[in-house]
Amino acid sequence: MLVDGRLVDGEAGTFTDIDPATEEVLGEVADASNNDMHRAIDAARRAFDDTTWATGRAFRAHCLRQLHTALVGEQEQLREELIREAGCPRAITYGPQLDAPLADALTYPADLIGTYPWEVDLGDAFVPLTGVLTTRKVVREPVGVVGAIVPWNFPFEVAVHKLGQALATGNTVVLKPAPDTPFNATRIGRLIAEQTDIPAGVVNIVTASDHLVAEELTLSPKVDLISFTGSTTVGRRIMAKGAATMKRLFLELGGKSATIVCDDADLGFACAIGIAPCMHAGQGCANPTRMLLPRSRYDEGVALLKAMYDNIAPGDPQDPATLCGPVVSAKQRDRVLGYIRKGIDEGATLLAGGTEAPAGRDKGFWVQPTLFADVDNSMTIAQEEIFGPVLSVIPYDDDDDAVRIANDSMYGLAGNVMSGSIDRALALGRRLRAGFIGLNGAAGYSADVPFGGYKASGIGRQNGSVGFDQYTEIKSIAYPATQEKL
Repeated sequence: MLVDGRLVDGEAGTFTDIDPATEEVLGEVADASNNDMHRAIDAARRAFDDTTWATGRAFRAHCLRQLHTALVGEQEQLREELIREAGCPRAITYGPQLDAPLADALTYPADLIGTYPWEVDLGDAFVPLTGVLTTRKVVREPVGVVGAIVPWNFPFEVAVHKLGQALATGNTVVLKPAPDTPFNATRIGRLIAEQTDIPAGVVNIVTASDHLVAEELTLSPKVDLISFTGSTTVGRRIMAKGAATMKRLFLELGGKSATIVCDDADLGFACAIGIAPCMHAGQGCANPTRMLLPRSRYDEGVALLKAMYDNIAPGDPQDPATLCGPVVSAKQRDRVLGYIRKGIDEGATLLAGGTEAPAGRDKGFWVQPTLFADVDNSMTIAQEEIFGPVLSVIPYDDDDDAVRIANDSMYGLAGNVMSGSIDRALALGRRLRAGFIGLNGAAGYSADVPFGGYKASGIGRQNGSVGFDQYTEIKSIAYPATQEKL
């Protein structure tokens, strides 16, 4: 682990990192105790309170670019590491799992430091309250100590985006990776210690097998903001536990995103979006796991989807042709299989996949790509986040009905619309109660685009200037206009 500038062991010993495709032991990682976490929190507090990190903008930009260079230098090692510990298909590491975030997650916020409105002059005004001509300014400052809690599905992508924006805005960080995928985070910690000028305590990487070690971040009054990506259930717990210390929160939570396929869409292309839940075995919060087909083209669309799902088999994540690898753990496999059984029990039509283990996969944690048709939106598989390779196909009557069904969810993370008319797609997209909308196969993923959701999908946004804002506090300053300017 990285604590207060040093690479250290954990008081609780070590825990094992497992390859979910083979169940092979990849190695051991430092296992933190609650005391270790508090040492990291104390280090981050000191670094924020007692150093110039919070005010040294040019230095922060320099350090972020150093870290970017160091990560690029070990990009291929990171790729192999992510394939092994996350079970992510190799092809996906060339996109959102590694190469895409590595390209701009640190450089975008480093560049934004120089153009961000840290101080806005509101001009002089006569203030009746005091009877004085007053100069007014609005200043943005870092929040303080950030507790960053990272999931296992896209661990590097989430970690590097959290670090980039939290550090660029002048905060110090304690980052807690998921116990399923710790190695990419410990690599980041080692590179910070060995190849950057980031001062001791500014970044701390704490690995632990016990999820409750991360809860110390939520409880500690020395931590000012929790930046969490994960399930809505845990997000609610963080809100409740953080209430006593009035924690600032960024929560990027679950989703049950819908794709509306209009009756004028290219049906073959539209249905191709339906295989997206198979990517990385469906372990993505923004996955479009509900597909809404017009009744006039429902049978045709279902037939296309069945043909596609019948030809997708879980494969070795090392193979560049693999789309669907393993799920991350036995616990996650059993959870997904439980949802598939629930779908069958509630009367959905199982067209592909199911609860049987894929042929030839005696080791590892595997789920077949599974297609359900004739799904009613009130069914469990249409309402709850499964986080596995499962698609629910739902018929609708007209555009209004499609929007109603898509919005009939406690979640609001993402949505898609497929139409032969971009104007129609835009009109429907604007009506979806979700934060990240893709039209006709497009996705606006990059460091300068805000990502996050409505409703139970979270609070705040990752990335963009909006994401930058959430790691800052706002201070209003006023002084008599006749006095010397600050």
